[in-house]
Amino acid sequence: MSLPYRRILLKLSGEALMGDLAFGIDNAVVKRIADEIAQVVALGVEIGVVVGGGNIFRGVSLAAKGADRVTGDQMGMLATVMNALALEGAINNTGCNARVMSAVGMPTICETFTHRKALKHLENHRVLIFAGGTGNPFFTTDSGAALRAVEMQCDALLKATQVDGIYTADPNKDPDAVRFDRISHQEVLSRGLQVMDTAAVSLAKDNNIPVVVFSIHEPGGLVEVAQGRGTATIVS
Repeated sequence: MSLPYRRILLKLSGEALMGDLAFGIDNAVVKRIADEIAQVVALGVEIGVVVGGGNIFRGVSLAAKGADRVTGDQMGMLATVMNALALEGAINNTGCNARVMSAVGMPTICETFTHRKALKHLENHRVLIFAGGTGNPFFTTDSGAALRAVEMQCDALLKATQVDGIYTADPNKDPDAVRFDRISHQEVLSRGLQVMDTAAVSLAKDNNIPVVVFSIHEPGGLVEVAQGRGTATIVS
């Protein structure tokens, strides 16, 4: 089988792990995502994952109430580690080999990110889950995903969202919203489309990395997109 991507970076929001819960982690959803990741690995694709922490804690929400933004963002980084550990366990249960690497050093819990060791994990066909964002406040996990995609020399950044691509407006609120099949990085930036933050889109643009936006709620969607099929918007 000819595959469009040799190595991909999957960006998951923390909310993707909640399912229908109001807070926390839905184990059934995590298992489904882990199963799909294992199927992608079985195709021969190397995969890294960046997961957010919004299902547990959002630093910007704390800052909006007057708290220190740096402290809030550091707490958000810890939430991403919790999600990464949950996903690691679920992927290992499928028979795949997964590792968590954190940008924030916590060696008694998981490995600390280093570029060379991360590349080695991917080359050995381990699913590598990047936690802790960039390790710095004021940067989103979207920016962290774009950064890791560049560092790991990925062929594409797959952005799992709540809808099946990029629209001119939120399709859940605007029935006249129009969906894009393809769009350029520059047009995403100039239109102010809220699929990823501008730093993440700019980093992908500057390094010629396509961003593939698809729905995490579509069963089998990740496997289809990894093969260049399915419903998605391609930003290139």
